[in-house]
Amino acid sequence: MAIWVDADACPVAIKEIIFRAAERKAMLTTLIANHTMKIPPSRFIKFVQVPSGFDIADNEIVKRCQENDLVITSDIPLAAEVIDKNAIALNPRGELYTKNNIKQRLNIRDFMDTLRSSGIETGGSAPLSQADRQAFANQLDKWLQQANS
Repeated sequence: MAIWVDADACPVAIKEIIFRAAERKAMLTTLIANHTMKIPPSRFIKFVQVPSGFDIADNEIVKRCQENDLVITSDIPLAAEVIDKNAIALNPRGELYTKNNIKQRLNIRDFMDTLRSSGIETGGSAPLSQADRQAFANQLDKWLQQANS
């Protein structure tokens, strides 16, 4: 099992949690992004830079992830694709995407895209809170405990 990070939009605070967990649990963790990124020196943490372009990083994650791997992303279509591969998808706010909730999340995302494209201002996401960080860390720890058992 491995951890894959959709690193282009992953908040720094969440990356720091991931880095500490990868070291603590000796878990292979790969960040994939289309721009260079600084990662700590570690035999467990890798970085893959892909060319810029629509969904290139997402496609690379889908290609590489395997059943029961953890994919960290806020991209709902990417989460849906990795769930179809029987991987686990977790967003940086600690929400676990599942076969039971991903269709609803996709529908909401598509609805919001439709509103935005018709000129309606929908606002953005709230800033990442301490509660979000804690929820993410808790979900990550749960997955790591299951992965190591």
